[in-house]
Amino acid sequence: MTIPTIFSHPDRQPQKFRPFKAFQHFRKLIKDKEDTEQVFHIFENLPRKGFMDDARAFVTSDFGRKLMESEPYLPDLLDDHSWIDELPEGSVGHAYVTFMRREGLSAAGLVAEADKMGRPKFDDQVQWYANRLRDTHDLFHILTGYGRDALGEQCVLGFTYGQTGNYGNFFIAYAGGFEVKRGVKADAPVFGAIRQGQRHGKAAKAIIEQDIRALLAEPLDAARARLGIGEPTLYQEAHRAYRSRGIDPYNFLAAQQAVAA
Repeated sequence: MTIPTIFSHPDRQPQKFRPFKAFQHFRKLIKDKEDTEQVFHIFENLPRKGFMDDARAFVTSDFGRKLMESEPYLPDLLDDHSWIDELPEGSVGHAYVTFMRREGLSAAGLVAEADKMGRPKFDDQVQWYANRLRDTHDLFHILTGYGRDALGEQCVLGFTYGQTGNYGNFFIAYAGGFEVKRGVKADAPVFGAIRQGQRHGKAAKAIIEQDIRALLAEPLDAARARLGIGEPTLYQEAHRAYRSRGIDPYNFLAAQQAVAA
């Protein structure tokens, strides 16, 4: 793996803040929630001013430089389940691999979705830092306790917004929360759960600035405690509220079809 030696490539163009275009991509995402490419378009059109400052601060730190020199390309590391399978039961890595197999996911698959945008790639430190947020998304699910149900995805994005301040995460989390609230009528604290995720993300240590190999080897409960990640109590309360009405929070479509019938 080539270690990037420059912070920002001279051909890298600053992203433009285009909220209306982001909203158009969100409408496409609502029509097909599996169309992950739209998420990356939303992020691209809602850039955060402080991103470059955060990237520079980390890549110029002693720890950041050490990671750039020693850590393998994250999608390859995360998709090599052979070494992760050897980790103890109860470790972050064991939970991650179990989750990815159950959901039929891969880190390479997320890269492929992002690549559909056709944006130029640069061999610079900005790219390395930005890729970490993309590549650790599913790891966020494991560390936070939020599932891949409709509300769980919005809560993970709320948590990520708390971590990074990225406007795209904020927009999708709350706009998606509105769709969840509108689509299935239940006395569930949808926005409360998303806001709690946001607070937890802000209070926790930055996950993308961790040594991912070492993190995967940690016991899950110990990793959550070390990183300062709180219990997702309102998300759990929302699930109880859905189930009390006979609604499977992982299958809102069935609930909507039952109401329509």
